[in-house]
Amino acid sequence: MNKIILKKQLSADVYEMTVDAPLIARARKAGQFIIVQIDTDWGERIPLTIADADNEKGTVTLVFQTVGATTHKLAAKEPGDFIENILGPLGNPTHVEKFGTVVCVGGGIGVAPLFPIVQAMKAADNKVIVIIGARNKELVIFEDRMRKYADELVVVTDDGSYGRKALVTEPLKEFCSGVKPDMTVAIGPPIMMKFCEKATAEFDVPIMVSLNTIMIDGTGMCGGCRVTVGGETKFVCVDGPEFDGHKVDFDNMMTRMRAFKDREDIDHHNCHIGLGLAPHAAAGAAK
Repeated sequence: MNKIILKKQLSADVYEMTVDAPLIARARKAGQFIIVQIDTDWGERIPLTIADADNEKGTVTLVFQTVGATTHKLAAKEPGDFIENILGPLGNPTHVEKFGTVVCVGGGIGVAPLFPIVQAMKAADNKVIVIIGARNKELVIFEDRMRKYADELVVVTDDGSYGRKALVTEPLKEFCSGVKPDMTVAIGPPIMMKFCEKATAEFDVPIMVSLNTIMIDGTGMCGGCRVTVGGETKFVCVDGPEFDGHKVDFDNMMTRMRAFKDREDIDHHNCHIGLGLAPHAAAGAAK
């Protein structure tokens, strides 16, 4: 049983929760995720990335979008309520080192799991440039937190209601063609990550992507999260969630994810950042 300490509504259907989980808070590293189960008897298991943690308080911060039955049930809970089971930290941590200049790109609520990576990259003495993208001003999240760590922050919106009217790939290409970054990181809808990969490939810039595939057990047993990376089959939950973006077969991944596009009554198609995998819900979240 994990007690909910704090709850915030970030936008119409995006929530932030701070949950008591001292063991996970101490052990987690940037890029890792947890499996949440709301009800022990019939509740499904959904993967969510740890957006932040406080070792002293023993809490972890989760950000999710209400897509299916389970995320709606989670959103209905209030501070003082409990989450039945939280398993983690799972997955491999982000590879962090002193690269030099790192450009971190987040789309939609993919900005939330990008935050601990930005923190870690800055702590490793990198120059960190952050690009945040959303459909409109109301959907921009974590901007103030990012400003505390980013050497430069660029905000873009599809409709131009806030920041610059552009897709995230536009400033990304500008940075790649200027002072060439030593590493890039992208988290967001699959279509966004696909085009970030294409943008960096033009300039021979490396890119890490955090994949948001279908995931059920989170331990490599179900096979639902399998992807093709460098011509080999990988499982996002145990081999990832981060991979060399230039080796990921995004088209194959998106085809597999579309198999669940009409299953909006459940959250099995919820990705590890709680973004929601139905293409019509995710593709427009940020590009």
